Amino acid sequence: MSRSFLSLFIVLMAAIAAAQNSPPTVYAESFRKGPTRITEDKFEIKLTPDNPSYKQRLRDASGAERYELTMTPKIGEGEGNDKITSWLVGLYDLRHGVYGNVLQFDQELSEEPRDNVYWLNPVHSAPVAILAKRIIKVEGFYVVFQVKDFRYNPSDSPYLGSMTVQIELTNRDPRAEGANK
Repeated sequence: MSRSFLSLFIVLMAAIAAAQNSPPTVYAESFRKGPTRITEDKFEIKLTPDNPSYKQRLRDASGAERYELTMTPKIGEGEGNDKITSWLVGLYDLRHGVYGNVLQFDQELSEEPRDNVYWLNPVHSAPVAILAKRIIKVEGFYVVFQVKDFRYNPSDSPYLGSMTVQIELTNRDPRAEGANK
């Protein structure tokens, strides 16, 4: 009986440790409301100083180009500085350009996670942890992105040498799918 109790205790402790080490999930809903659904996809993007930007047109369920997904570098401050400190994820409605980035909720600086979900900022004090899973509902679909890896270059600097981001575009709420696993 003691041996089975010990086994159960070890399994329980391992489960607790795994839960504590899993990155947080941040959820937000865009101000863009509507029925639009998109072509689902899942892929990874590797960003580097040599390949610092990403741009892809997203099609709606009827096949028409509807949104543009972008990843752009944020450059360090100071004249002549061309070093990358973070990346910004953008989603732009191709039919309504006046809306700007529909993943950016507030134009002012804020410490609210919801206002920073689009900013892949590796600083420890960032409002959204760099490895957090970010889920944003836009109209009738969800944009899910998560940093899988990042490296500083050089390793003791604030400047990024690379970042790998996993992107998922889905018409189903990924929070519900995670609860059923």
